[in-house]
Amino acid sequence: MRIRTAIGALAAAAILTLTACQPTDEASSSKPDTAGQDTVEQPKADPVTETPEASEADPADSGTEADAGAADTAALPDLVGQDLQAAQDEAQAAGFFVLDDQDASGQNRLQVMDRNWTVCSQEPAPGTHPTDTPVTLFAVKDTESC
Repeated sequence: MRIRTAIGALAAAAILTLTACQPTDEASSSKPDTAGQDTVEQPKADPVTETPEASEADPADSGTEADAGAADTAALPDLVGQDLQAAQDEAQAAGFFVLDDQDASGQNRLQVMDRNWTVCSQEPAPGTHPTDTPVTLFAVKDTESC
């Protein structure tokens, strides 16, 4: 009898908790309703009072906007033959942070312990590349051959 009472009380508490979490039509949004209220507009800059320095281009800064979109480049080292963890560390030290590991055996295994794997090949090849270039390291377990 006590078990039925306890289960009934727990079920009632769960139902009350769930219904208390349901939003009503009046309080369906946590944001205040500002549809009918006046909003304060930010003052706009007067073009007459603008300083000449702000509107003129600085000759020393020419080309910086075009260069801002260009990625930095760095030398990607040759990582083949290294321990997978050491290869990842070296790639990151060179500035490459978009790394992917693949099973070179074709078995699609996950590299859970990176220190137990050896890099067989890499994409892209060693050389100068943009630092946002994805680097894929193909590796096999230490006990296997490439």
